[in-house]
Amino acid sequence: MYTSVLLSAMAMAGLAVAGPVQVAERQTAKLKIMPLGDSITEITCWRAFVWDQLADAKLADQVQYVGSQNSNPQNCKPTTANWDQHHEGHSGWLAIDIANSYLTGWLQKTPADIVMFMLGTNDVFRGHSTTEIIAAYTKMVNIIRASNPKTKIIVDLVIPLGTGSTSGITSLNAAIPAWVKGLNSTDSPIVIADCSQGFPTSDLRDGVHPNIAGDRIIASRVGPLLLNYVRQSLGKTA
Repeated sequence: MYTSVLLSAMAMAGLAVAGPVQVAERQTAKLKIMPLGDSITEITCWRAFVWDQLADAKLADQVQYVGSQNSNPQNCKPTTANWDQHHEGHSGWLAIDIANSYLTGWLQKTPADIVMFMLGTNDVFRGHSTTEIIAAYTKMVNIIRASNPKTKIIVDLVIPLGTGSTSGITSLNAAIPAWVKGLNSTDSPIVIADCSQGFPTSDLRDGVHPNIAGDRIIASRVGPLLLNYVRQSLGKTA
C-alpha cells in the first residue's frame, strides 16, 4: 500500500519511476570500450590480445568493445574464442578526417565509456604536420567529452615505421605528453600507452603494421591501462 502511494506521488510530481525492465537493464549494462584508429587497429590482433587480458582478469563479462566495425581481418586467435570484435578502426584513414567528419556520428551510434586510440601514421604519410595532427587529437577529445563528459581516454604513442622517413612519427610522439598534460582532467582522464619505446621494427610485418610479436607488445602497453580504467569505472580493486 505504501509503495503504491509513493509511486503515485512520484508520478504526480513528474518524477521518473523505473520499472523492473529498466532496473534490470541498468544492472546488466556493460562498460563500453571503443578501439579507435586506422589499420593498426583494424587489421591487427592487439585488440584480441587485450581482450584476453580482460578475460584473465574476470572482467570480460562486464565490458564490451563498441564501434561500427565488427571484423577480424587477420583471423586472430586469442585464448578467448568468443572475444568481442567490434571496433572503430579504419584502414588508411587520417586523424584529421576522423575528427572533422566521422567521430561525432560514430559516438552517437555507439557511445563509449572508454576510448583508446592510435592515430597519425597516415597523416604523417600524407604530409600533415605535427601541429595539424595534435589539433585533430584535441578536436577528438572535445567530441568524445561532448558525447560523455566522463569518458576515460587512452592515447597511444605511435609505433615506429620501418620504411621511409621516421621524423614525422618521432615529432608526433614527442608532442603527445605535453598535449595530454594540457587536456587531462579528473572527470575525463587521459593516459599514455607508450607503444613506441622498445618496439623493434623487426616486429613490423610490412614496415608499417605489427606482426603477432608486435601486436603483443601493443597489448602489453595498452592492456594494463585499460584494466585500471575498467576497474575504476566498475568500482573494483585489482
